[in-house]
Amino acid sequence: MLRKLHSIPGLVVGIFAIVLAISGAIMAIHPVLERSQAVVPPAGELSVAQLADRIVSHYPGTEQIKRTPSGSVIAYYTNDGSTGAALINPTTGNAIAPYEPSRFFRWVKDLHRSLMLGDAGRGTVGIAAALMSIVCLSGLLFLVRRQGGWRNLAKPLKGTLAQRVHTQIGRITVVVLLLSALSGTYMSATRFGLLPDASLKEPPFPTVNHDAPRAPVGDLKALRSVDLAQLQELVFPFPDDPQDVYSLRTTRGAGFVDPVTGDLLSFTPCPMPSGVYGLIYQLHTGEGLWWLAIILGIGALGVPALSMTGTVIWWRRRRSAPKSVGYSREDADTVILVGSEGNTTWGFAEALTTALIDSGSRVHLAAMNSLARSYPRARRMIVLTATYGEGDAPASASGFLDRLERMSDDLNLPYAVLGFGDRQFPAFCGFAKDVEHALARKGWPRLIAAEWIDRKNSQVFNRWSRRLGESMGIELSVNHTPERPATQPMTLLDRESYGEPDSPIFVLRFRPSESDMKNSRDTETRPFEAGDLIGILPPGSETPRFYSLASSSEDGVAEICVRKHQGGLCSTHLQQLKPGEEIQAFIQPNPDFRPTTGGSPVVLIGAGTGIGPLAGFIRKNGARKPMYLYWGGRNPNSDFLYRDVLTRCLEDKRLSELNTAFSRVEQGHYVQDRLRADASRLRQVINNGGQVLVCGGRDMAQGVMTALDEILAPLKLDVSALRAEGRYLEDVY
Repeated sequence: MLRKLHSIPGLVVGIFAIVLAISGAIMAIHPVLERSQAVVPPAGELSVAQLADRIVSHYPGTEQIKRTPSGSVIAYYTNDGSTGAALINPTTGNAIAPYEPSRFFRWVKDLHRSLMLGDAGRGTVGIAAALMSIVCLSGLLFLVRRQGGWRNLAKPLKGTLAQRVHTQIGRITVVVLLLSALSGTYMSATRFGLLPDASLKEPPFPTVNHDAPRAPVGDLKALRSVDLAQLQELVFPFPDDPQDVYSLRTTRGAGFVDPVTGDLLSFTPCPMPSGVYGLIYQLHTGEGLWWLAIILGIGALGVPALSMTGTVIWWRRRRSAPKSVGYSREDADTVILVGSEGNTTWGFAEALTTALIDSGSRVHLAAMNSLARSYPRARRMIVLTATYGEGDAPASASGFLDRLERMSDDLNLPYAVLGFGDRQFPAFCGFAKDVEHALARKGWPRLIAAEWIDRKNSQVFNRWSRRLGESMGIELSVNHTPERPATQPMTLLDRESYGEPDSPIFVLRFRPSESDMKNSRDTETRPFEAGDLIGILPPGSETPRFYSLASSSEDGVAEICVRKHQGGLCSTHLQQLKPGEEIQAFIQPNPDFRPTTGGSPVVLIGAGTGIGPLAGFIRKNGARKPMYLYWGGRNPNSDFLYRDVLTRCLEDKRLSELNTAFSRVEQGHYVQDRLRADASRLRQVINNGGQVLVCGGRDMAQGVMTALDEILAPLKLDVSALRAEGRYLEDVY
């Protein structure tokens, strides 16, 4: 619902929002320019009478004095039958410069207020402002939900480039844009009579009939009692009309002043709606608050980028919307239900559906919210679901658990649950786990054990699909490849070999191929850092295998650390690769796996080839911030990876401590055992604001989490708390 409240009004108002934002940003310059030219005496230093007296001494034909919200004083006068206007220095009464309103700003203001279409345009602008208010509010709530709560609002952003740019700009500008949209809506509603009239009513015109001459304007007591800071407008009486009077308008109200006695003849104070309108007008325009005008202008400049990136996100989402495939629920023997927020999970579900249909199954594919009371011919149910925010249901599964609870106990289908999530969030696959528990409480038999997929890992999905096929007695081959960047050829420069014969490890260094550099407009690969991922396409496959980079683009090479797996298509190809031969690859940024900036200590934990990015972080630690490495291998004589690099880094203080654990030696142990042995030091480091980065296999990561929970218990901390603070990051495969 929030997504629709955000995207539909955003698409409708898009082009209008861009016009209003750009014109508003231009108009925001005006109060700043006006303020820069104004001379503004301190409040209480100068009265309206004193100001008028000084101006009249220089311009005897003064007819009107205005003070703008920015503090500029403008005098309108006649001289020898011609009219003029001047920007006045109130301390002297003399002109700073001739005054002429800017035609350009007047044109931009008309465009902003009415699109140059009169009242019809004003109505359109009012509707656009109301829609923008909805877009801003729904976007803010949508972001809060996506980030997992208000306290996580400032956490690093995830998603595609368009999503990250859109969310980051929105996160910075939402308060400013909401202020502009709400104030614009209020002003429009007031103009069209939907809210109380905010105009200041003129007091009744007084009747005067004096034979005495008019007093000097500087002696009029009513004007002497009004501070310059309160003045909006003073209109002088016609010289030849004995019944005319001074007309005075201030921030407090409007009235008339007797030109002979100086008395205030009548006065109408500002009604509350007028005062409210004035405040909201000031907040909308920044007039009188030049610093606010700058903020409003900068915020408005974010709207074109928000509109463009929002349209890109909507289009990609629409393009990836689920297609109609499969059988009806009455005819299906296999039911696949999907919980998705951004349609990504549907891509996996459609690939699975196609593979099952090709193998002879009759598959019904639907959203989890479409859970029916019965499936007459169904023999199994498969649930693929993402998790939203802090363990919430995604949009297409918001009512699933309630529907499941109300279902008859007669339905008893074997089930499988596949969850999609991101391990950097505390509630990793939280909703999928809730679904698994709810189905188990129903007493339904489990088809295969539930699986949790981190960051749309297609390799894990394909392995899970094979296990699903085995449980069904069929050979199931699913090769789902999410949309990926274009690849480029990269040449192997050199390699180092480690490990045991049955499980070799090699460190490979690549650079862009010379042929690619000559043929491409871009002579360099996409910039990357240690911890980013390189996707490699093995020959004969369209499914990339991802490896964590141990180098940055500044090093001139892309370095990875790979263990050969039995039957592994990509690792076997890389093992057989010779220097000078090429691979097809692309870089995928992984900004969520980085040491923080600043001087806080960092604990690096890994095992096996997981040392790659950790070694990269250490090599780039030119600031010598405290870094403590805990790493586990099999045997120091065969697979002590990066031994020489780590030794040099210890010597020059880029690495503070090196703690190793080897499992295939006498009295061998694992990295989590080494953590427990160093519990006191770890508590001290983490209590001092330390960050933990873990890289390696899933079993190792689980063991590390268990060990750290035990270690941190005396501090009343655990891994979940560190993760919520952005101090526990994982790159797990």
